[in-house]
Amino acid sequence: MMNREGQRASQGIVRRRFSRRFQVSLVAEGALVGLFGGAVVTLYRLALSGAEELLRTVTSFAASSPLLIAGWFAVLAVLLVVVCRLLIWEPGTSGSGIPQIDAEVEGALDAPWARILPAKFAEGTLLAFAGLSMGREGPSVQLGGMSGKAVSRFLHRKRGEERLLITCGAAAGMSAAFHAPFTGVLFALEEIHKQFSAPLIISVMCSAVVSDLLVAQVVGLEPVLSLALSGNLPHATYPLVVVLGIACGLVGALHNRGMFAVQNAFSHITRHVPYARLAIPFALAGVAAFVWPELMCGGEAILELLLSPEGMTLGTVLALLVGKYVFTSICFGSGAPGGTLYPLVVMGGLLGGLWCLVCAPLFGIEQTFFLNFVALGVAGLFSGVVRAPVTAVVLVFELTGSLDALLSVTMVSIFAYVTANLTDTDAFYEHLIQPFLRAENADEDATSQGVPSGSKDLGSVRVGSGSRLEGLCVREVPWPDGLRLVIVERAGEELIPTGDTRLMAMDELLFITGERAADDARLKLGLMCEPRVVHERGDRPV
Repeated sequence: MMNREGQRASQGIVRRRFSRRFQVSLVAEGALVGLFGGAVVTLYRLALSGAEELLRTVTSFAASSPLLIAGWFAVLAVLLVVVCRLLIWEPGTSGSGIPQIDAEVEGALDAPWARILPAKFAEGTLLAFAGLSMGREGPSVQLGGMSGKAVSRFLHRKRGEERLLITCGAAAGMSAAFHAPFTGVLFALEEIHKQFSAPLIISVMCSAVVSDLLVAQVVGLEPVLSLALSGNLPHATYPLVVVLGIACGLVGALHNRGMFAVQNAFSHITRHVPYARLAIPFALAGVAAFVWPELMCGGEAILELLLSPEGMTLGTVLALLVGKYVFTSICFGSGAPGGTLYPLVVMGGLLGGLWCLVCAPLFGIEQTFFLNFVALGVAGLFSGVVRAPVTAVVLVFELTGSLDALLSVTMVSIFAYVTANLTDTDAFYEHLIQPFLRAENADEDATSQGVPSGSKDLGSVRVGSGSRLEGLCVREVPWPDGLRLVIVERAGEELIPTGDTRLMAMDELLFITGERAADDARLKLGLMCEPRVVHERGDRPV
């Protein structure tokens, strides 16, 4: 049982949760996070664009002289040292940043936002100037999430609301990075928070929209990748769309397995870390700058080729796809503080374009549909790698600005998602978050029975149709340790539960728990509330 102090704290949190002022504050706080996070990511985009433009100017000039080429490698050595020093100062900036935000929202990590923001900003800019094959989206999500955390600390919010604001910041970061607000919303909900509730959706949407409005005033209205489709694919070609979806699922699984293998290989480098690890991608970036410059940075040069595909051969597209993947894998596996989503979009476009070039002479597909297949490849590979098919569909919709391809894009996303799952390969970010969860479990102290008297965390879960909880009375439920059920919301009515209250499908259960026990309680209760499939021959769920 909770002591009186804990009960008063619980009642205060619950009253805030259901107050009208709280509903309004969600909008205001979401907008504030969108404003702050959008401003940070907008500046980050401008810094990256300037760094990449300077990179191409410098390397183009240096290519005329062996002495200048040697001088550029000396510059890369200096950049390597600076980036490594920043990583040593703040290790939480390693990698793309999305797994760190996942861990923040799940309560497995409490990163220092005041160190992450300047370190990640500087590291990403220096990596862009060095030419490593890294994207802007992962760092943008981390910058946005840490902006949300900064707002939460400024407003003195509890840990539960802080996680919500971090999710808002992640949506703002993705929205500003892609100039795609709905993609930001769905990515934050589908990939990061993994829960859908009205308060969360409202605040996340406000954050993403405000962020997008801000970035539009600075860099314009055009998305980072504008795919102007000439028309919708004929329905006769849809069997090819299905095959492309299956191929995207298989390639997505190979993508993940290869990335994880390279990451594991780099983990065997244990001396002079991170210098010894990052020296490899920095050296390759120097070579690529003068031998194969299209592979540098996120892939803007490749996208320019895809948008004007005249003269592109099957061999050229295949070589770019393999080269981009190998270079990106090495950069990612080294732990360099950059993202992989933008290179993933580029590789998806190459995969779709490759499929079009293969099918065109065999099935008489017109060249005007090349960009349609590029868009399908983007959605398919995104869905196969990240396992966020809804986000993939919305992303392509915002990149094309057209609903004409909605059916084909949905088909390729679904087939890619199912195929990748059948390979028993981990989703990209779910695999990357595992070390954070293991570290949290290793540090977790034993939690006493009942809700501890320390910090409280408020959560909610919906009873699924056919779940274990449907039809049970409250007293019959094996509630997780440290959890107290406080409200049952049913069809808009708030019920104070008693032991005899019978739970029904679609009930929303509002519970309170100690912060240390919150993640375990959410996991166990979520499993009990999962919908189950019911066989026609019986009424027992399976």
